[in-house]
Amino acid sequence: MGVMIDGIYSADDGVIQTDKDGNWHRARSSVRNWVTADGSAGPTGTDGFAAEPGRYHLYAAWNCPWAHRALLTRVLLGLEDQIDVSYALPRRTPEGWVFDPDGSFKDKLFNSQALHEIYSRGVDAYTGRITVPVLWDNERQCMVTNESADIVRMLNAAFEKPNGEVDLYPDNLRQDIDDWNAVIYDTVNNGVYRAGFATTQDAYEVAARQVFVTLDRIEAQLANNRYLTGDRFTEADVRLFPTLARFDVAYHTAFRCNLRRIIDYPNLWAYAREIFQMPGIAATVDFDIYKRGYFSPSENRNPLGIVPIGPDIDWSPPHGR
Repeated sequence: MGVMIDGIYSADDGVIQTDKDGNWHRARSSVRNWVTADGSAGPTGTDGFAAEPGRYHLYAAWNCPWAHRALLTRVLLGLEDQIDVSYALPRRTPEGWVFDPDGSFKDKLFNSQALHEIYSRGVDAYTGRITVPVLWDNERQCMVTNESADIVRMLNAAFEKPNGEVDLYPDNLRQDIDDWNAVIYDTVNNGVYRAGFATTQDAYEVAARQVFVTLDRIEAQLANNRYLTGDRFTEADVRLFPTLARFDVAYHTAFRCNLRRIIDYPNLWAYAREIFQMPGIAATVDFDIYKRGYFSPSENRNPLGIVPIGPDIDWSPPHGR
């Protein structure tokens, strides 16, 4: 994905993300300001970022599950008219995430060639990986954050929502949501990557088995609950869904998470279809892009870059929940 050191981009980042035992570790996001209702400082970063319609712009990529979180939240809260989106091309190049200035995958703000140009504009002498999503402030001409979890939470808390009754992080469920988020992030959202990028058999098996331990736990939870925390759809469900949407078409094969498929879990599969069938959600999903992205040429995982023709999974049957 490329890296910048003191504002200079390098395609060969030289950063080893696996330890001596073959365990893969995700780099942390490093730009973490917050948008708040009145512009006061949030949990991290500086103040001055007030929630105002049209002020902020989202940079995303269709195949990135972390960006998908932000896109889902934007739709669920009805913020499409307040926050526009630029999508990077689904497949990275030596320049990292790039745009097509003459096509639909273009940078709507600056007509940039690559996302690292946005990082150069938005952060002085940035050092770190070039990732999506990015929330951009048009007024201050800078990046607000590149942390997806923060974007989900600030969209929910700061902006005046047309869907005013929607609250993805209600006070009475916050501890449950945080508990589910912690487990799901480590063993499912990031767990599939820990399995897919592991460089030893032991590291792979530990990560892959943890994925299914948690999926089994979620299946049991959904036997008696409509959503993860009960009868209310929350941020925890938002954060789980991008992994579910990519699981059978990509992670099951490309990342060798093949003990079971999502469609093999009756409750989890119905739950995933219910979310997919919510208004606006299907428009944030593109299974073909997921396959092309995760089966793109990779020296270790897919050296020939051959994209499988299947599986062909129908998400339209009634979920019955």
